Amino acid sequence: MNRLEAMSTFLAAIDAGSLSAASRKLDLPLATVSRRVSDLEAHLRTKLLVRTSRRLELTDAGRSYAAACRDILGSIEEAERAASGEYIAPVGHILITAPIVFGRLHVLPVVADFLKTYPEISARLILTDRLADFVEDRIDVAVRIGALPDSSLIAKRIGSVRRVICASPTYLEAHAPAPQRPQDLEGHECITFEGLTSPVVWTFLQSKSEISVAITSRLVVNTAEAAIDAAVAGLGVTQVLSYQVEAALQAGTLKLILNDLETEPSPVNLVYSGQGLLPLKTRAFIDFAKERLRRGLKDL
Repeated sequence: MNRLEAMSTFLAAIDAGSLSAASRKLDLPLATVSRRVSDLEAHLRTKLLVRTSRRLELTDAGRSYAAACRDILGSIEEAERAASGEYIAPVGHILITAPIVFGRLHVLPVVADFLKTYPEISARLILTDRLADFVEDRIDVAVRIGALPDSSLIAKRIGSVRRVICASPTYLEAHAPAPQRPQDLEGHECITFEGLTSPVVWTFLQSKSEISVAITSRLVVNTAEAAIDAAVAGLGVTQVLSYQVEAALQAGTLKLILNDLETEPSPVNLVYSGQGLLPLKTRAFIDFAKERLRRGLKDL
């Protein structure tokens, strides 16, 4: 039995929630994953996992062993990074994650320029609106929008974005007068981006206090692009983030309304691990990206 290989498989099974999910994640046959975990349990002479119909549950021994495995494999990874020169010069592979639209519009151009500047570094950019896990997904740097939970991660503030309300000129002309107060939305058709706000209530800041207004969602979508496209087509009023709608505002296909009643802007941060020595590739990207991203966010 390759003990390190078995440890990695054991952790993959825990993080994925099942042996079959770990099999897909590792691109290994299910029988191989199951055998490695069983061999590990036989070697340790103890039960590490309880297999239920829904997911895997750790035993007490499995819980303490999993924590030790993460420490051991993390130390090995650090040693490999040091040996490969990641702490001597900016070299190696870096994994960056960002929200989908913000990543495409703002992060991708920065990554492209970074790779031209540092030819010894390669990168993977994952664009997802899911809050990726630094340990499980082996992330080096993340762009996060919104309040950050307390953690061991380090955050560098690079700006903020606003929630904005907008509609197409044709819709506003056909449904005149345009809303002047949040309460006026009750007489309008709305398009809700469910990843950002509720399909039945929208929130505004009026006289320094938050107020909630009931709205009618004619359409609910799960991406900002779909909400924006529907609004441009004249289907109704939508609420999205300022960077998501910037191109449509500049093109004149959408107009801002109620912009003096927007809620507090959401912070945008570059986030990275605060544990252990920071590889120079990561430090190089943070130093390279932060001012460029700040300039891109300045007018949003």
